[in-house]
Amino acid sequence: MSARDGAEGRLVMMFTFREPSSTWEAHSTGEELVVCVAGSLVLHQELGDGVRSTTIKSGEAIVNPPGVWHTMDVEAPATALFITPSSGTEVRPR
Repeated sequence: MSARDGAEGRLVMMFTFREPSSTWEAHSTGEELVVCVAGSLVLHQELGDGVRSTTIKSGEAIVNPPGVWHTMDVEAPATALFITPSSGTEVRPR
């Protein structure tokens, strides 16, 4: 574990999405790694100059930087692996 993992380390989880996310979230204490393991998903990141949308497919990954609000859409079921800071997550409605 490094200092970048935060005081409580990391959560590792896998989830299958069948519909778009209904919330935005941000992780103030560290980066979140998102790995698409099946299907494809569109990750939206709210940056200073607007929203950046990136499609990732099975075997591809993207990083959500600390403090960046993000959400995702799927058109068909998609599974992703998340490695997320275990503290400091904020959520707001989409």
